[in-house]
Amino acid sequence: MKTVTVKLAAVVLTSVLLLAACSTQPKKNSGTVYDQRRQAESHLDMGNRMSDRGNNDEALRLITEAQRLAKITDDSSLIIRASLSRGNVLMYLQQFDEASQEFERALAESLRMGNRELTAVSRVHISRYKLLRGLAPARQVKQDLDGELRFIKSDTLYVAFAWVVSGLAERELGNYAEAEAAVKRALNLHEKGRYLEQAAYDWFLIGSFRSLSRNYAGARDALTQALALDRRIENSYGLATDWRALGDVYAKSGNAEESRAAYLRSADIFRALGNAGAAEEAEGRIHAAQ
Repeated sequence: MKTVTVKLAAVVLTSVLLLAACSTQPKKNSGTVYDQRRQAESHLDMGNRMSDRGNNDEALRLITEAQRLAKITDDSSLIIRASLSRGNVLMYLQQFDEASQEFERALAESLRMGNRELTAVSRVHISRYKLLRGLAPARQVKQDLDGELRFIKSDTLYVAFAWVVSGLAERELGNYAEAEAAVKRALNLHEKGRYLEQAAYDWFLIGSFRSLSRNYAGARDALTQALALDRRIENSYGLATDWRALGDVYAKSGNAEESRAAYLRSADIFRALGNAGAAEEAEGRIHAAQ
């Protein structure tokens, strides 16, 4: 009897353990979880945000990891987008040859996969690279952009990016009103999508266009808008560059006192960020403006 009881207890215990084990298993195949792709998207998004805030060393680290994950998952769209973002950061770090290679890789991959929109986006990045490096005349860049813009439809940020590049080309042509109109189209998209870092940069660019056209009051208004947005999102790098630009505008309009105050404010923020070189450069503008 005792033996039977022990055997029965063992059977019950085994059944309980099996039931517990089964209860932890999925009832059916729930499909594949794309963890590495999700990590890549997360790294790419964070890297782009770091770059928007001037932290390009950290941005490069994050985007390089996103690119690695994109490659090992063989995801062409991710590979292209990571290459474009990495190229942007390398440009900011003045590693121009490597930046150009990233843009060309993105273009080659987009052509290979037959994605017309990402091909257009890649070509817009290459056009901006050539424009900023002086490798193509602004008029040619503008014509190229007009041809590619019609293929970029589904991604708001890429559409806005193309309008910003168009504005930069118009600036090089001395068409400041047209440059502002182009960037305002980007600004409208950024504001609707709540992309506030990009919207602040749009206002910064508009301020620079107005300053070039000697509309100093309008430039101050635009830079004040940029400051308000950068302050709201705590973009310290943006704040420092906004104040430095305001210093330039005040200097051009002959307001030495306000110019000095703006440069010092910029230097204080740069120094608090640990960027002593930029702080000294901002302070150096005080003497240059006198």
